[in-house]
Amino acid sequence: METTTTGFIVEAITAAIVDHQLTPGAKLAEQKLADQFGVSRTLIRQALFQLSRNRLIRMEPARGAFVAAPSVAEARQVFAVRRMLEAGMVRAFIAAANPEHIDALRQHIAEEQNAVHGGTISNRTELLGDFHVRMAQLLGNEVLALMLMDLLSRCSLITLMYQTSASAAHSHEEHAALVDALEARDETLALRLMDEHLQHVEAGLTLPPDEST
Repeated sequence: METTTTGFIVEAITAAIVDHQLTPGAKLAEQKLADQFGVSRTLIRQALFQLSRNRLIRMEPARGAFVAAPSVAEARQVFAVRRMLEAGMVRAFIAAANPEHIDALRQHIAEEQNAVHGGTISNRTELLGDFHVRMAQLLGNEVLALMLMDLLSRCSLITLMYQTSASAAHSHEEHAALVDALEARDETLALRLMDEHLQHVEAGLTLPPDEST
């Protein structure tokens, strides 16, 4: 009976990618992974499928699974789109937000804090990104939420690999300051904080020169 879960395998492979034990382009052989984790290839396929959905690996027909290569260019395009979308989201949130919405964001920030100070890198990254998705969901705009989820997934690998613990903690603090501005319905301040936040996150995702060529 298999006791190792798909989630455990996903987390272990993610950690290996983050720690550069698995480099971009490395092949992930199903049988080798099955032997390593002591599980069936079916469970490995499930884990690889989840990793591909997270854009951490790419699946190639008849060739198998490979660690994805982070793209600085795509990440910059993602942040350009996010700045346009999320400015509008801030305005809409201030117009529609109620105390329950603010409480929900503060609860999310509490979860972020736990992850930043003691969680796994992948959990920390997921929660920091989900803050923005949560804002869209609280507005009842599932289309916007899905768009943000897709945009976040497009630069998930580069975020995992190159966001430092200090940068993650700073993002968490910026989220908290943004919620204060949203609660005060200070649109000018909230727009500035969101724009600065996205700029700071983007600035922290630049690949070293020898890996960006």
